[in-house]
Amino acid sequence: MDINSLDAYNKHGHNQIKICVSGSADTTNAGQGTLDLAKELGREIARQGAVIVTGATTGFPFWAAMGAKEAGGISIGFSPAATEKEHVEAYKLPLDYMDLIVYTGFGYPGRDLLLTRSSDAVMFGCGRIGTIHEFTVAFEDSKPIGILDGPWETGAELQDIIKKGHRPNDKILMNSDPKKLVADVIAMVKKYKTGK
Repeated sequence: MDINSLDAYNKHGHNQIKICVSGSADTTNAGQGTLDLAKELGREIARQGAVIVTGATTGFPFWAAMGAKEAGGISIGFSPAATEKEHVEAYKLPLDYMDLIVYTGFGYPGRDLLLTRSSDAVMFGCGRIGTIHEFTVAFEDSKPIGILDGPWETGAELQDIIKKGHRPNDKILMNSDPKKLVADVIAMVKKYKTGK
């Protein structure tokens, strides 16, 4: 998409596409190159004119937010904490690389629901149980979903959940190329978004 068509599409702020990046806060078992892929995913979200939305956490989402900010993008975080003080002191979560943090006060499960529902699409990298929870919420809400394939097991685990769920879903894309995956997810969002 060239910048002129992007400007026309985003002439109203509510039309700006919000892409949630879900992934593990602890990436120690994710494989070599995981954080570089997260950062590149964030850069692509910003380069392609979308806003990045994360769980205001460490690890994969943090590096994606870092990439988005380095590329000049907008970054929104949804915290499980009720206040900035609780976010930093009790949850030990960062404030960096976010333009806005919404303090939900709902802990991780409630935060996950607000995080995914506030986004137009959800993209998944490496993850653990929280990532799987966000995936199932996005799946149930029929959100466009992008699964980034990388040096981790999460993609196979999510595919197994899809297979065992016995519910077809044509809004799930998978790719190892962040640029292509973001472009395809944005195209899918536009297909279903009302404000075109």
